[in-house]
Order: sequence, then C-alpha cells, then structure tokens
Amino acid sequence: MTDLLPLHRRTMTIATAIVAEVREDQLSAHTPCAGWDLSQLIAHMTGQNRGFASAARGEAFALETWAELPAPGGPGEEFAASAGEVVAAFNSPGALDREWPILVGDDRSLPVPGRQALGFHFIDYVVHAWDVGVSIGRKPEFDDDILTAVLPLAEEVPLDGPTRNGPYAPFAPAVAIDPGLDKLDRLLATLGRDPHLTMNDLR
Repeated sequence: MTDLLPLHRRTMTIATAIVAEVREDQLSAHTPCAGWDLSQLIAHMTGQNRGFASAARGEAFALETWAELPAPGGPGEEFAASAGEVVAAFNSPGALDREWPILVGDDRSLPVPGRQALGFHFIDYVVHAWDVGVSIGRKPEFDDDILTAVLPLAEEVPLDGPTRNGPYAPFAPAVAIDPGLDKLDRLLATLGRDPHLTMNDLR
C-alpha cells in the first residue's frame, strides 16, 4: 500500500488542476453527486482533505476539522491548500503505521489503519476529480498506472450494505458494467457512476 503514495500525490495534482478551472458562475452547477451543487462538492472535498490530514498527523478527532464550508471568493486556492496539506500529512514519517480517526456518518469517528485510509482517500479523489470535471465539461485524464492501482481497490467495496445504501453511503449501487469499458469507466461504474454522463445530462 505504501506504493500508493506517489500515485495519490499525482491524483491530488490532477484534482487541484481541475478545481482550479472552476469559474465562480459554475459553482451552482449540478454534479454527479446527488443533492450537491459544485460549490457543495468542492467544500466536501476540501473538508475531507483537512480531516484526513489531521487524522494522518495523529491528532485527536475534532468534528470542526472536517467542516465542509464553502470557500469565500472561489474554491481553487483553498482546495489547493488543503490538497497540499493532505499530501504532506500522508507522506509524513510513520503516518501509514498509525490508526487514523476518520469521520463516518455525520458526527462520529472510526479508527482505520492508515494504509487502508490512504486507499479510501485515493479512490475518492480519482472519482471526485471526475465529478468536478463532468460538472464543468472537462473530464480529467489519469495515467494508466493510477487507474491500474485504484480499480482493484474499488472492486473490493461491498456491493450492498452501508457503503452503498443509506444517508451516509459513500458510493451509489454499482451500475451495469460493459466488458468493453476502459479502466476509468469500469471504476466509475463499479462505484455507482454512469461513465457516459456529460455536463448536459446534469442540467
């Protein structure tokens, strides 16, 4: 799992670049995440970065650290700062050998082995970078080694239960997977996204 660190770092670079392209007039755009506009999605991504960074540093769980607050004056700079923070925390000595208290549900923490938590965050930001890209009509591109590493992690996510259903489920139920799909589209379908979705479909 340690080998995920450089792949995760590159994923965060891709996510930062796509968020930087978001214009202020696009913040109310619909996203593939049901019930969230683009402002809410990026606020979620920023809050998760800060929360995971705190957990990776070994700090005590504090709900306010995970707060999903819209960034004043545009999200790009604030998201970039949070992305840099989480990459630095994940790469700090001993981080992956600790248990991380991560947010589950609305207000409680769950201790998760650092290496497993790294995988959670890695999956999320490949998918959320795609979510942001679809919302503004500019899908991100991922190198094959990133997709080769993240797809097996996604395929380990249970197909039912709290990870797929309920108010705090991180993923929607999987959609039908065509054997001819490429790795990114298989990843998206496995995690409940329609890989053929476009910005026009969200309107």
